[in-house]
Amino acid sequence: MTTFTLVHVLLSLVGIGSGLLVLGGMLAGRRLSGWTELFLATTIATSVTGFGFPFERVLPSHVVGVISLVALAVAIVALYFRRLAGRWRTVYVVMAVAALYFNVFVLIAQAFLKVAAFREAAPTQIEAPFAITQLVNLAIFVVLGVLALRRFRDESQLPT
Repeated sequence: MTTFTLVHVLLSLVGIGSGLLVLGGMLAGRRLSGWTELFLATTIATSVTGFGFPFERVLPSHVVGVISLVALAVAIVALYFRRLAGRWRTVYVVMAVAALYFNVFVLIAQAFLKVAAFREAAPTQIEAPFAITQLVNLAIFVVLGVLALRRFRDESQLPT
């Protein structure tokens, strides 16, 4: 289980890192194809491997994993099958940013579970420090998502 956990965490970190680069590309009006493929693949793998941990009941992390996989599936359809045509550009940006947000949301939740200082500040994750951190995270992604929608133009206008 230790190796599985390590692989899951590494996939997650690569997904977040590559996702931030993809988001940066969107903000710059560029499509970063290689980074996008890495982001999508590792973020899918992160969500899928998240279901490989032992559990007795459905947890919030499972719900987030399912929602993330749906967002990723829609993003893939928008990008590779609909080629960002028309409204599919908007769909892709929203779904890709949402999938990245969900990954960071879980990273923050795990930090509050595993890092002593965070755990002390919010031992049950219903305390103000956890809620404020997640609210700030959401606000940042909403702002970045809106900016990405404005700056990431039609596919025909994008350099690859």
